[in-house]
Amino acid sequence: MLNSFQRLLFIREVPVFKELRDEFLARLAAVMDELSFPANHTIFTKGQEGRSLYVVVSGRVRVHIANQEIVQLEQGHCFGEMALFDAEPRSASVTTLIPSDCLVLTQQQLYEAIEENPAIAVNIIRVLSHRIRDLNQKVNLLQQTSPSAPAPPSRIYNSANLR
Repeated sequence: MLNSFQRLLFIREVPVFKELRDEFLARLAAVMDELSFPANHTIFTKGQEGRSLYVVVSGRVRVHIANQEIVQLEQGHCFGEMALFDAEPRSASVTTLIPSDCLVLTQQQLYEAIEENPAIAVNIIRVLSHRIRDLNQKVNLLQQTSPSAPAPPSRIYNSANLR
C-alpha cells in the first residue's frame, strides 16, 4: 500500500495526470482507493456496467475480449476510462496476469476533478487517441498479412473512418 506521499509521486508520472499541479494531484490521490488483486483475477468483464478508472500501481493486467488479447498493461497505465464517458457497458474484460495493485478513481471523482481542472480530460483524450492509433496499426497489419481476413467490425475504427 502506498502512503499519501508515494501516491502523489506515483500519479504525477501517470500520463493521464501529467502536467497537473501538485496541490490538485495530492487531493486527487487522497480520494483514490487502492485495491489489490491476486494473479488470474478478473477485475471486470466485457458487458459489465463501468463506473471506475483503474491505474496499475504494480503488476500486470491483460485487456481481452474472450480469449483474444488486446493489450497488456503495466505500472502507470490506466484502463476502464471509456465506460466513464460514454455510459456504455465495458467493451473488454481485464484480468490480472500476476498479483497487481491498482488505484481506482470513480466516475464522480473524475467528473469533479475535470470540473476543477479540465486538463485531465485532455490527457484522457490523448490516451484514448493513442490507443485508437495502436488498434489501427494492428488492424492494418492484420489485413496486410491476411488479405482474405474479414473487414474489422464497425466498432473498430481505421484511419479511413476517422477522416
